[in-house]
Amino acid sequence: MKYTIAVLVENKPGVLARVASLFRRRGFNIESLTVGVTERDDVSRMTIVVNGDEKVLEQVIKQLNKLIEVIKVSDITKDSVERELCLVKVNAPPEKRGELVELTNIFRGRIVDVARDSFIIEVTGDEEKINAFIDLMRSYGIKEVARTGKVSMVRGAKK
Repeated sequence: MKYTIAVLVENKPGVLARVASLFRRRGFNIESLTVGVTERDDVSRMTIVVNGDEKVLEQVIKQLNKLIEVIKVSDITKDSVERELCLVKVNAPPEKRGELVELTNIFRGRIVDVARDSFIIEVTGDEEKINAFIDLMRSYGIKEVARTGKVSMVRGAKK
């Protein structure tokens, strides 16, 4: 199962390297990792997706809590809002542009760049939506894909 962990850390150089090193030493694979400053300049938020069972999750949380720079660790797998951003550069010959615009609109995406022979399309949503859009674009010829990884926040009152 995939678990989503939110980690609040001190916003200092080297913290990301220490967190990644912890995963490497324990043999855990990071499926997705996003990091950004929070509402406080001195605190960053890491959203980490890890694959495993409950024992793996428990071990990851215990190990993260041992790091000095870690402020708070939360399992936010359940009852959270999750989103991912994806940019897809796709072949866009003149005869296919209308279709591509329609499909982009169906997925509530945006065309953010137009070149002579390609579009760059921005799509946001959950992992399944992003995967479905990418699968659909394959028939047009994908040139490049860039994904942010999951960002997630618990619904309701701040935890």
